Amino acid sequence: MSGLIRTISTRTAPALRGPMITQRASVFTRPAKDPLGPAETVIGLGMFAVAILGPSGWVLANIENYKKKA
Repeated sequence: MSGLIRTISTRTAPALRGPMITQRASVFTRPAKDPLGPAETVIGLGMFAVAILGPSGWVLANIENYKKKA
């Protein structure tokens, strides 16, 4: 019985709410004005790698110090 009520409520709820406000995202479908060069790509990927792997590398390099403190 609860499945039937859930099905009915999910199908009628949008009609009872009235017109929805549509939100438009700021998405551009054109290509970039200036394409990125290989140097910029390497620098960007390198920065992401440092930002993601740097903190975990620091913890793993100093794990013995962390074990001594606890």
